[in-house]
Amino acid sequence: MIADAHLDLLCELVYRELRFGESGSFARTWLPLLEAGGVGLQVCPVFVELERQPEGTLREALGQATCLLRAVRENTDRVLQVRTAADLDAVERGERLGLMLSLEGVEQFGYEIWPAETFWELGVRMAGLTWNRRNPYSDGAAEDGGLSRLGRTLVDRFVELGVILDLAHASPAAFAEIISRTDGAPVICSHAACRAVNDHPRNLTDDQLRSLADAGGIFGLMLHPLAIGHEVRTLDRVVDHLEHAIDVIGIDRVCFGGDFTTRLMEVLPPFPEPADGLMPKGLEPGAGIEGLKGPEDYPALLAAMGTRGWSDADIAAVSCTNLLAFLRRSLPS
Repeated sequence: MIADAHLDLLCELVYRELRFGESGSFARTWLPLLEAGGVGLQVCPVFVELERQPEGTLREALGQATCLLRAVRENTDRVLQVRTAADLDAVERGERLGLMLSLEGVEQFGYEIWPAETFWELGVRMAGLTWNRRNPYSDGAAEDGGLSRLGRTLVDRFVELGVILDLAHASPAAFAEIISRTDGAPVICSHAACRAVNDHPRNLTDDQLRSLADAGGIFGLMLHPLAIGHEVRTLDRVVDHLEHAIDVIGIDRVCFGGDFTTRLMEVLPPFPEPADGLMPKGLEPGAGIEGLKGPEDYPALLAAMGTRGWSDADIAAVSCTNLLAFLRRSLPS
């Protein structure tokens, strides 16, 4: 079984269902791909593109959450929403595919704190304060600052609610401050790679990896050329990142955070690349790793890990059990 910490499938569902009135989109599109790849748990972020900010941000975010709720309601025999640690029981037994809501940025909150409670009630259990850019709460990876006063208040509220703080896309200053401020509350970096293997602003340095692990957090490897290295887009280079992270923080602190975008770029209308997207020169939108374009290709990655001499136990740890164990510790009982 695969447990994956990040996949933007809600962007496609909201486009199909709320703009064009389709129904049953998840069962026709992403569910077969997830099942083909053996995915048992998928974290689904709410992400609002720059073109819809600020006027349409809240509507878009609520629309994406609605699409996840619909996907669960329409496929109760195969899918459940993960809100509590107990929901993982059916996932681990292989009875249901678990979907868990997260936030990739909180621009939909405006300048308020109270929406954290609303999104918690919708099932959001993980949240990052921003994407690469600056917003009222925090700087992202394309900026130099840290948390604002409002951001510190929001971090505290998330901790009170039980929301897992996601450090992917955080600026280095925000990354450090959130870890310090959460004081033992659960933290994750859902999708990034290793700066020592590919020097890119979205990747973590060894010191950041260690601070994440020291805080009890977990690191999700982003399976995208932007992070892995767009000049060497191979499964072998993916395993290089996994092995480096394990060397730095140990086998039990590493998982998958796919962030596959190839399908999204194929089915969604084109949109201009934002200036703060940190896209390396020469990397085309929607590019993927060779042989790993989506969740359906996870068996190829597991095979590549085996070819490099990984034991079955270590493959299972990184591909599934580490993230599930982290969520069991972090979600409400």
